[in-house]
Amino acid sequence: MINGPTRRSLFAGTLAGLALPTLTAEGAEAETAKKAGNLPSRPNIVVILADDLGWGEVGFQGQRLISTPHLDRLAAEGVQFETAYSGAPLCAPSRCALLTGLHAGHGTVRENPEGGEQHALTSADLTFAELLQLSGYRTACIGKWGFGPERAGNVSHPNQRGFDEFFGYITHKHAHQYFPKYLWHNNGKVRLDGRTYAPDLFRERAIDFIKQDSEEPFLLYFATILPHSPSQIPGDAGRYQHKPWTLANRRHAAQVSRLDSDIDALVRTLREAGIARNTLVLITSDNGPHREKGVTPELFNSNADFRGDKREVYEGGIRVPLVAWSPALKPRVVKEPVASWDVLPTLADLADVPVPAHLDGRSFRRALAGGSAPEHDHLVWNRPKKVQAIRRGDWKGVRFAPHISGAGPEGRVELYDLADDPGEQHDLAADRPDLAAELMALLDESIGPDPRLRYGLRTKLTGGQVVVTLYNGSKVPWRKVRLGLDGSRRARSRTVAQVEPGETVAVGFPVRGGERITARADFVAAGRAQVFRKSHGSRRLDA
Repeated sequence: MINGPTRRSLFAGTLAGLALPTLTAEGAEAETAKKAGNLPSRPNIVVILADDLGWGEVGFQGQRLISTPHLDRLAAEGVQFETAYSGAPLCAPSRCALLTGLHAGHGTVRENPEGGEQHALTSADLTFAELLQLSGYRTACIGKWGFGPERAGNVSHPNQRGFDEFFGYITHKHAHQYFPKYLWHNNGKVRLDGRTYAPDLFRERAIDFIKQDSEEPFLLYFATILPHSPSQIPGDAGRYQHKPWTLANRRHAAQVSRLDSDIDALVRTLREAGIARNTLVLITSDNGPHREKGVTPELFNSNADFRGDKREVYEGGIRVPLVAWSPALKPRVVKEPVASWDVLPTLADLADVPVPAHLDGRSFRRALAGGSAPEHDHLVWNRPKKVQAIRRGDWKGVRFAPHISGAGPEGRVELYDLADDPGEQHDLAADRPDLAAELMALLDESIGPDPRLRYGLRTKLTGGQVVVTLYNGSKVPWRKVRLGLDGSRRARSRTVAQVEPGETVAVGFPVRGGERITARADFVAAGRAQVFRKSHGSRRLDA
């Protein structure tokens, strides 16, 4: 049946004993990607997300007090995005934008919990991990997830949102503990002694994941908590121990350098495993630098010449480092603006997976090979009932809600020309009220409900059969569609009609009790053959 368009409605040896399942192989000799230089088709992908790392806290962007030699080398060897933006000036909405390809005017999570219930993703969300997992990537999320609730099996859990393996913190609040009493491994808690430094566990688990012997490509989302507050490290502050700074600043610097070393350890593992050339590493941060528990970003010039820091939508709160590295890429600097919500379409593009429709993000795959970055008509940041911002070209508008940050009962609108005033020191709203009003109207139009179509493969047990449903949430028709079952009992594939964007198709297959079932969809999209697979889950089917 075909339906019309629908709305998206310790570990032994410090973790060495935890193994991920291996999957079948893609061809060993990947063809040269047409739009991404010498990167192979369907490369391994490592997304490294730092926590509160400022734009200016790395040497390749002018940092002089904190040492980041490994990041500096990767930036020199890779593609450096000079004008990169996070999805928000604080944690949860920024991570939502990164994972889903929607800015905080459309995404499910638009604000931090702020003492209330931890915000969550929903079954309507589609992450970059779900996309790549469907197409055969083995996937892992290691570190800080940042969405709740802290409960096994819930729809917001990383295992439900595309990650084969999860090890780390589920909630925002728990991730503030550098020496936790427990961490989550998939759906269970791993008890710790409260004296083990969590970033060290994350680094070692990530290394183990990379080393696993599998011919399938992998996606590693390495979401470390460095250098988030509190400024805690094992032992003393190392090279910064005798600097004439406060204890918090010395340890913050040590955290940034430790992040640098951890990234180097992952890259060295890729090289030693002989897979660096077949791997793309993306390194960025969730927002600008913090000034919490005694850390003073002014000491380090953490924002460079930008105004503001974490929680602010001025450039200092949302400008972040972004480096793409692979031995297959040629060094270059990209000056055009890109945003974290561009990551999902980029990864889909690199994995040769149909890009979902109605995203705010645009693929920057061409920029990796020397082309231009994607053109955005405008970029949006949204903190509901607090502050919002929009950038169109070089013009940026900022709007404060009533009684926020000194605004009066009518709120306040500011306007900046980033070409002449990147530090946002000269408010031109009074000089250009027409332009300010135009940008605010565009900002209002850009904030609303989730615009995406449902996308992917689903299974449902009903009436002695498993119903396999394919949702075309992309921009192009899916042709020659065949649905079937893999697993302990293969079901003969059934050819069904072409599925247009926004349409769904479903086929039922009889099953016996106790079977483990994996749904399969074969189709052609934009001339490229696709295979999607989706396991029914760990539970057994009972007819």
